[in-house]
Amino acid sequence: MSLTLENQLIHWRRELHQHPELSDQEFATTARIQRWLDAAGIKRLDYGLKTGVVAEIGAGEPLIALRADIDALPIEETTGQPFASQQPGVMHACGHDLHTSVMLGAAQLLKAREHSLPGRVRILFQPAEEIFTGAQQLIDAGALDGVQAIFGMHNAPDYPLGTLKTRGGAFYANVDRFVIRVTGKGAHAARPQEGVDAIVIASQIVGALQTLPSRQVSSLESLVVSVTRISGGNTWNVLPGTVELEGTVRTHNSALRETIPQRIRQLIEGISAASGAQAVLEWQAGPPALINTSHWATFCQQVARHSGYQVEDATLQMGGEDFADYLRVIPGAFVSIGSASEYGLHHPGFDPSEALLAPAARYFDRLAGDALAAIVEPAAALANAE
Repeated sequence: MSLTLENQLIHWRRELHQHPELSDQEFATTARIQRWLDAAGIKRLDYGLKTGVVAEIGAGEPLIALRADIDALPIEETTGQPFASQQPGVMHACGHDLHTSVMLGAAQLLKAREHSLPGRVRILFQPAEEIFTGAQQLIDAGALDGVQAIFGMHNAPDYPLGTLKTRGGAFYANVDRFVIRVTGKGAHAARPQEGVDAIVIASQIVGALQTLPSRQVSSLESLVVSVTRISGGNTWNVLPGTVELEGTVRTHNSALRETIPQRIRQLIEGISAASGAQAVLEWQAGPPALINTSHWATFCQQVARHSGYQVEDATLQMGGEDFADYLRVIPGAFVSIGSASEYGLHHPGFDPSEALLAPAARYFDRLAGDALAAIVEPAAALANAE
């Protein structure tokens, strides 16, 4: 007896959930996706990927893409579910098992009506989203070649079931990481005047960094500067010679983003020089802000209303998402779908509702078909949407 769509998606999701794999290590996950696609008779495309899968349904032009992320996080699960992770210290705490199952379901639905599709749908099962390298891997491999629009999702544990939110323009923030190394001069804790206290200087830097969003940038701009780690010293009665700070900067304004590293350098060099120390900034740029194409964001909302979702305009999100890399190359849109979990993303107790799976699969099936039709006949698609 074949499973219903709902039961099939739950089965896939739970198998993925029990066997999570970290970024760029998704070998068994890749094999499972390949096996399930093959069983459905869905064509796979070979892009020479180490992990991840690209599938395609339909024929001719135009060509649009759907994307799911497949990697997990280094988190020990505490949900107590019977299908909890069997991999110690690794968990699908962000819901990528949900996203993968949704797009597998959409692929199955699209395959069932393949001959009536007015073009092709390419489905990207992307590795390494959590370390923000997977999207670029697929771009470099050529998986976006010929694609005219791309769509993706993330579950939102703070949204109720049946809710879909998105927005045109900026949506998710960029994700940049910094490390600041302060070098002073070690000394006996009882004779601090003989040294240059790197801990005091680092503390001054932590406080001063908060003047970037509060005093150097308009309060109307979205800017977060967070120090998340301080390391220095190894005993109670010695002032360490070095202290290391680590943190992140988030904003939606690309022009503002470009100014931040130099502003931080000026600030830390001034503070450290005043005390006779040195401070060095190491800057690691991550994915940019996710900028939805306004036309496609509105289109996603229209299709969602017709699919039975409660549709709302999303607020700006300070989290990051490497789907942004795709949107630097081609148009498209990213949506958030409610998953109603008591605990949020990246929490060991994260436990989203599986009731989102089948409606989301049907939504992306419809979205893909409607998007193809909209590219073929824009005027007719607009009239139908209205």
